[in-house]
Amino acid sequence: MKAIETDRLTKAYGTSRGITELMLNVDQGDFFGFIGPNGAGKSTTIRTLLGLISPTSGSAKILGLDIVNDNKKILEKTGYLPSEINFTSGMKVKDVIRFSASLRKKNCEENAKSLCERLAIDTSKKVDDLSLGNRKKVGIVCAVMHEPELLILDEPTSGLDPLMQREFFEILKEQNAKGSTIFFSSHILSEVQSHCKTAAFIRDGKIIVSDKVEKLEETGAKKVVISGSFDAKTLSGISDLRTEEGTTSFLYKGDLKPLLRSLSESNIDNVNITEPSLEEIFMNYYEV
Repeated sequence: MKAIETDRLTKAYGTSRGITELMLNVDQGDFFGFIGPNGAGKSTTIRTLLGLISPTSGSAKILGLDIVNDNKKILEKTGYLPSEINFTSGMKVKDVIRFSASLRKKNCEENAKSLCERLAIDTSKKVDDLSLGNRKKVGIVCAVMHEPELLILDEPTSGLDPLMQREFFEILKEQNAKGSTIFFSSHILSEVQSHCKTAAFIRDGKIIVSDKVEKLEETGAKKVVISGSFDAKTLSGISDLRTEEGTTSFLYKGDLKPLLRSLSESNIDNVNITEPSLEEIFMNYYEV
């Protein structure tokens, strides 16, 4: 059984773009990154999967349950963090957490307390007085404390400072180790490269590619950074060529011998050849 399985899932907004015939499969126990630029369709996909908006056509299942007919059962088994967090005005943080736990009909007090300590949340504060980052942290507690089978997180790190981002991903790793499937959307590819096992890229409402992160990284391309005088135009297999202040950088795909020969014949001061980042691969080989 898949944690998430879609079959040509489509959501149309009249003439506006939504999502088009999405074919997405997420294994149970996976740590899955859903990547794309802002406006690509990430939030629309998530809201459709959770029954917050209705699909135009196609179908999908979460944990073997149909997203249209079994929505209530799906919500019982999942935790959800929206990209924008809003709470009922006038409530205190502790009341929000207690109310969220009551909806799950589960005693989450111990988990909630531990999460609040780790995320440095003052539960006595009113939600109206919270910054974006602190609202996001409260949302994380509400999504995670009942230890759901599937965690769906929409742009979860926006508003979190670097220290809190690190702690947040530690929490996700722990939940994943306990058996929870993690599905989170992001436009920051380095997050996915650092933490995810599998990733899918979405652009203009369509999935471009979906695979294990390690396979997406295996393009055979090299990132080359050169200090000194070098004419990259003499080589084929070059993309993302940039030259500024005596430094030339590019992605190189092909036989290394011509590259090394060209380097040896040039007046260069230094050269650095490394593996490209997932973002560089995505931007140049999937033409986003």
